[in-house]
Amino acid sequence: MLTQTFCEFLEFELCKAFSLSDNDQIKGFWCDGVLLDQPENAYSQQAVLDNKQVKLKAYIGKDGQTPYKLTLKFGNEALNRVALNQVFAKPRPTQLVPY
Repeated sequence: MLTQTFCEFLEFELCKAFSLSDNDQIKGFWCDGVLLDQPENAYSQQAVLDNKQVKLKAYIGKDGQTPYKLTLKFGNEALNRVALNQVFAKPRPTQLVPY
């Protein structure tokens, strides 16, 4: 369900969000990668529909190397796209927690 291309898109969007932030503490942050770090079945269509979220690993910080746990929660529109096997257009990470 989730692909490396999706992770790369999410990485780009995180970098863009950091650069546009009003918070000076994170304005200089960037993301050096987003990884699928759970078992493959955690990213299946059924798992996403059941859990309404996925856990990822993101490397973020001033140097882009600090590992974070990233929880990506899916709203109703995204869940409808998952159910229809459509590509995600605008993921919105909702929780970042340092490892």
